[in-house]
Amino acid sequence: MPTYKAPTRDQKFLLHEVLELSRFSELESFQDADPEMIDAILEESAKFAEEVLTPLNRVGDEHGCIRNDDGSVTTPPGFHEAFDQLRQNGWMGLSADTKYGGQGLPGVLGLACGEMTSSANMSFGMYPGLTGGASKAISIGGSDEQKDFYLPKMYTGEWTGTMNLTESHCGTDLGMLKTKAVPQKDGTYKITGEKIFISAGEHGMSDNIIHLVLARIEGGPEGVKGISLFIVPKLKVSKDGSVGDNNGVTCGSIEHKMGIHGNSTCVMVFEDSVGELIGEAHKGLKVMFVMMNEARLGVGMQGLCQSEVSYQNAAIYANDRIQGRSLTGAKNENGPADPIIVHPDVRRMLMDSRAFNEGARAFIYWLALQEDLEKVSPDEKVRERADDYLGLMTPVIKGYITDIGFNNCVNAQQIYGGHGYIEEWGMSQFVRDARIAQIYEGANGIQALDLVGRKLARNGGRALMNISAEIDAYIKENEGNEDLKPFMDGLGDAKAKLQTGTMWLMQNGMSNPDNAGAGSVDYMHMMGIAMLTYMWARMAKTAQAAIDAGSDDPFYADKLITGKYFIARILPNMDSHLAKLQTGAEPVMALAADRF
Repeated sequence: MPTYKAPTRDQKFLLHEVLELSRFSELESFQDADPEMIDAILEESAKFAEEVLTPLNRVGDEHGCIRNDDGSVTTPPGFHEAFDQLRQNGWMGLSADTKYGGQGLPGVLGLACGEMTSSANMSFGMYPGLTGGASKAISIGGSDEQKDFYLPKMYTGEWTGTMNLTESHCGTDLGMLKTKAVPQKDGTYKITGEKIFISAGEHGMSDNIIHLVLARIEGGPEGVKGISLFIVPKLKVSKDGSVGDNNGVTCGSIEHKMGIHGNSTCVMVFEDSVGELIGEAHKGLKVMFVMMNEARLGVGMQGLCQSEVSYQNAAIYANDRIQGRSLTGAKNENGPADPIIVHPDVRRMLMDSRAFNEGARAFIYWLALQEDLEKVSPDEKVRERADDYLGLMTPVIKGYITDIGFNNCVNAQQIYGGHGYIEEWGMSQFVRDARIAQIYEGANGIQALDLVGRKLARNGGRALMNISAEIDAYIKENEGNEDLKPFMDGLGDAKAKLQTGTMWLMQNGMSNPDNAGAGSVDYMHMMGIAMLTYMWARMAKTAQAAIDAGSDDPFYADKLITGKYFIARILPNMDSHLAKLQTGAEPVMALAADRF
């Protein structure tokens, strides 16, 4: 049975020492987040993840969700009880607005707790995760009345939420959607249509499910300019918040999936369902993209989560499994063989995962902090820079981290050898669950196109210029520190190569857009590696400072060793990505379509 141990030591290192959340103690949402409070919340979240959710992960995979004859869905055994515990302990509203019953703590702390939930049980974590995204969309685009009515119940988990975008004939190309909305005299709309791939679309763990549905108002413009967003409750709701009969919303079927079996991924059917318009008519995508960006950060974290839990189990197995002898002589002289941890190739796979996991965690937390600052900083420049970073880095978090996270799950499975292919060892589930993160919320190729086609040029390229200037200043600030030289040299190299790739795209992408398309994924990975290099430089400085101050905690020495591995073994991938990017579209597009 796979296990999971929450990485609270690393989380505390990032939140307290690297990001130094205490610097923001005077800002709204940070005022109550003192180190003691943060540590207590992390420890309680770890207990819930380790003791309640981890044992249910295998259960969810084996049992899956069942659609009943009446269209209701039964979640795996134990999920309902775990969700009740999640609600009762207030985890749903940890970072939510206090005006609507939330606890108002920083989003980066909520994300750290979410990491533990998703690592322990990715399928379960999607139920509160989708609710958080739907709540965010209502909080941004909803009227005051809608916020007052829906948010308090969603922040407690009494009601959950979903997002309904995809239809069988349109995924990324939402302009083709057919779901229609017919205006009614009372200001509501009748929603009719069918949506597919709806995560947490139907279940019995909450008193109501609040669906956010994209639809076209009857007679509205064609294409994406005619799309509106609606709140469509599963059950009709009265003005006092009580729920009534079904609102014409049913689960037509449950998708049979490769992984995340514990989450009810549904085909949702809307038949004259009563809905409320969110925001302006025909401008629904503007609000929905708020939810999608929130979801993409969460999906990026899922890539880290599956990489982390698969690494943890592979490391345990590598220390226990004896097979063969070390190339440099027996290490387990009294046994028939050595543990496979002695073999360099096993170490390579483990170190690839560990160096990535720790760097990716820092990157995600850093970006989550930017989201907090964008909301609460009194400094307009800080808010502007934070918003720029969020826009530029969200597709990188989603695309790069899920790509590498999946690869690391496969490597962890490889360490198990034949046992990794056998279901009882659990490694197959991590691979299967991780795979979806590269696909949903915008496939990773779409993320790469979004990065090079829209995000780089946004505001005249201001975001990339700002992060480049920040990196330059960091390198200059640490010149002459010999202990940090490998990290600063590596960071300078990463920044220079990213700049070279950016210039190539600017010079060649305009003349032939296929050049940008052919190199977009490589460029996205280059930016991901560059940002992880920056995070490792920051973590190395913090760890070295602790050692210089006299700390004998082995955590800091291990951090430097892992960081140097990243610089030596993962950073060089920048070269291959740059080389491929610079070949342009010709080798990719040369073969005629009918020759495939």
